[in-house]
Amino acid sequence: MTRKIGTATCFVLFVTFTLLMAACADSSNSNTHSNVNAGNANSGAVSSAPSSSDREFMMKAAIGGMEEVELGRLATQKAASPDVKQFGQRMVDDHSKANSELMGLAARKAVSLPTALDKQHQDDVDKLSKLSGAAFDREYMSMMVKDHQEDVAEFEREAASGADTDVKQWAERTLPTLRQHLQMAQETAGKVGAAGGSVAPAASGAGNHNAAPARNANSNANRRP
Repeated sequence: MTRKIGTATCFVLFVTFTLLMAACADSSNSNTHSNVNAGNANSGAVSSAPSSSDREFMMKAAIGGMEEVELGRLATQKAASPDVKQFGQRMVDDHSKANSELMGLAARKAVSLPTALDKQHQDDVDKLSKLSGAAFDREYMSMMVKDHQEDVAEFEREAASGADTDVKQWAERTLPTLRQHLQMAQETAGKVGAAGGSVAPAASGAGNHNAAPARNANSNANRRP
């Protein structure tokens, strides 16, 4: 009788031990899967890091966008021409939107963008803040033509040869707006007599023989240093 009880006890202990081992294995597998899933989720939250050239493009775009917003606000306050005021407000609206998109892209790429203008761009803002009326209109619009010529060229390069797909696609999406800005800047500059402005060709006729030639869009007059 004693032997039977001992055998039964051993069997119960064996079954209990087996169940405990199985439970531990299930728990280990569950933790492993949880860690793998968490790792996959974290890896999806941050995109691949952009190249140094893409980073440089993002930095320049961020500073340039901030400057466009600051100068646009000045234009709405200090310009004499309604066309210049309207152009300035368009810069505030469009570049604020582009800046927000770039900040979101930078966050996904773990890229830290500047939050304030550097000295060169702040000097531009300070220079224009001292002007008003027609003088402001001419200087601001001349600067806008030059800036957007440079912007279009830089965004075209990034759209054509950028290494990071997301940054490249953002440049492609933003390009049409920048090209439109350049056209608007040239037309508005022409209206206020600023360097770089586009002037409509004179109508044919004897009275136009002595008309002054149109201002060259690539003139260096009033360009920033």
